[in-house]
Amino acid sequence: VQLVESGGGLVRPGGSLRLSCSASGVADDEYCIAWFRQGPGEEREFVSGMNVGYAGDGRSYYSDSVKGRFTISSGTAKNTVNLQMTSLKPEDTGVYYCAVDLTLCYSEAGEYDYWGQGSQVTVSS
Repeated sequence: VQLVESGGGLVRPGGSLRLSCSASGVADDEYCIAWFRQGPGEEREFVSGMNVGYAGDGRSYYSDSVKGRFTISSGTAKNTVNLQMTSLKPEDTGVYYCAVDLTLCYSEAGEYDYWGQGSQVTVSS
């Protein structure tokens, strides 16, 4: 399984960014694509996830810190999800990682089987 991320960058507070994650080599019955982030000196934390695949229910999950500001959705390409981030705050700064669990979405990073290379998101004026 390979995960390729795109998007990220530098944005001012209140701005928006979109991240995309494309998964290849994964059996497409049911699995979870999730986003985690890691700030400087912090542990990796769950941001959002979605049950995907033809047997997945499309249910999405969000951490309390991003609920109402971030939206995860299926991309037009197969096995791709997007994370639309709006009303960004300086505390959203960090490296954002795409991850796959071959069953369901969990909030613990240790449950995930595969990880992307990470994309830097910096929110600063």
